[in-house]
Amino acid sequence: MNGASQTNFAGRLVSRLGPRSCLIDAATGETVSAQDLPGLIAGFAAGFLTGGLGPGDHVLIGCSLSPASTLAYLGAMYAGLVAVPLEERVLSLFGEQVCTTTRARAVWTEKTDPGEWVARIRAPHFTGCFEPRSPGSHLPCPRGADDLAALMPTSGSTGSPRLVMVTHRNLAANTEAISRSQNLGSDERAMLAMPVSYCFGASVLHTHLDQGGSAVFDSRFMFPDKVLRAITDYGCTTFAGVPTVYNILLKRSNLRSIPLPSLRRFLQAGGPLDTGSVQEMCEIVPTAQFYVMYGATEATARISCLPPARLKEKLGSAGVPLDNLVVRVVDDEGREIPVGETGELWVRGPSICSGYFNDPEETCQKFRDGWLMTGDIGRVDADGFLWITGRKGAFMKIRGVRVSFGEVEARVTQVPGVYECAATSIPHPEAGEAIALFIVPQSGASDVPERVKTALPPHWTCTEINLVGEIPKTTNGKIARNLLRTTR
Repeated sequence: MNGASQTNFAGRLVSRLGPRSCLIDAATGETVSAQDLPGLIAGFAAGFLTGGLGPGDHVLIGCSLSPASTLAYLGAMYAGLVAVPLEERVLSLFGEQVCTTTRARAVWTEKTDPGEWVARIRAPHFTGCFEPRSPGSHLPCPRGADDLAALMPTSGSTGSPRLVMVTHRNLAANTEAISRSQNLGSDERAMLAMPVSYCFGASVLHTHLDQGGSAVFDSRFMFPDKVLRAITDYGCTTFAGVPTVYNILLKRSNLRSIPLPSLRRFLQAGGPLDTGSVQEMCEIVPTAQFYVMYGATEATARISCLPPARLKEKLGSAGVPLDNLVVRVVDDEGREIPVGETGELWVRGPSICSGYFNDPEETCQKFRDGWLMTGDIGRVDADGFLWITGRKGAFMKIRGVRVSFGEVEARVTQVPGVYECAATSIPHPEAGEAIALFIVPQSGASDVPERVKTALPPHWTCTEINLVGEIPKTTNGKIARNLLRTTR
C-alpha cells in the first residue's frame, strides 16, 4: 500500500491487520475472519462510493455492538468520507437534526429503520452489508493528515450531540500513544461492551486492530456473566468499561467464581471509579493489570494513563499524560500555576481536535491556541501525575467549602448496601448548599439511609436521601444529573 494512502486512517488499519485479526459478535457467534476483513472494509467503501457519495461527504452510521456497524464506520473512512457514528437510539431521536447540521449525504443502518425523517431529508439510506471487494483493486482514498475522518459525538450529551471534528492525524497520534501506554502486542483481542460511536470504544478498536489484533463485541451486558464467560470462550486479553460497568461486575455478577485465564488488562475510563472498587477488581482478578485512564472526545480519546506498576502508590490518580501530550494547570485567568496547586487542566498535542463542527461559539469556549480547556479541575503532583477532583460546574459549596459531586458519590458507593449513587445540590438556609442523594440499594439491603448518614463527614450537610430504582444516564453510561429529580 503506497505512502499516500497511509494518511487515510482506515487504510492504515487495513495495512496493519494481522493473521489473527477478526471481528466477532459474541451474542450470535458471527465472525469476520482475518482473510475476509480487508475485503469487507473495501466493499463498504466501494458501496458508499458507487451509491453516489464522494470523498469529504458526511455519512451517518447507526452504531450497535456488532461487526457490521464497525465495518460501515471503517469503510466510510476508507472511502475518504467523514463518518458520523451515532448510537442507534440517538440516531432515531436526533438523526434528522444531525443530518441537517452536518449536511450528511447518506445514512447507513444495519437493520433498523431510523424513522420517517430519512424520507424527508431525501438522502440515500443504506442498509446491511455491501459485497466484499478486493483491497488491491479498491485502495483507500488518499487523504490529507488534517482532513476530517469523523465527527464524533460528545459522550456527555443528553440532547442532540455536539460533534467533535476528528482528523486522520488525530486518530493516528492517539492510537500510537495509547498502544505504547498499554504495551499492546499483535496477539491482543479486546472485549467491547461499547460501540464505536463512543470515543472510548472506538479507541479500543483502533488500538487493537492497529497492532494486528482483534475485537469481540457483546451486547448482552444486562447478563454480565455471559460477557465474562465470552471473555474466556474467545480468548480476550483486554476488557474495557466505564465505572458503571465495573460496579455491575462487582455487585451483580459472579466475577469471583468465573475464571478469566486469557485476560491481561482491564481498561477503565469514562469518569472516576472509586478507589475501593479499583482495589477490589485487582484482588479478584490479580492476573490482569488494571489501567485507570482519563480522556475526552475533544482529545480524540485518551489523555492520560496510570501505569499498573504505580497503581498502589498513586491510587486515585488519573496517571501521567500520554507521551505526545502536554498538560498544564491554570487559574481562572488561564495562567499556569505551580505544581501541587489546583486549577483547570489544559491539554495540548497532536491528538487534540480543532473544535466542534458548525459550532464556533462552543469551540471558542473549549479551544485556545492549540490547547483544549478540559473543564476538569485538578492538580499535577511532583511526579507528574494528574489528580482530578471534579469539573467546573460539578461542585457545590457547603459552608464555603467546595465539594465535588464525584467525591460524594465515591464515598457513598462504598457504603454496604449501596449499589449505585448520584449526588446533586439543593439550597440550604445555613450551609448555602446541601447534598441531595439518589441511591439504588442492593437487593435485600436494609437501613441504607442510616448507614449513609453515618458514613458522611459531619461537614457535608446532607438533607435528602432518596432511594430509587435506577439512576438516569446518558447513552454512554454517565449520570444525567439534570434528570435526577425525575426519578423521585
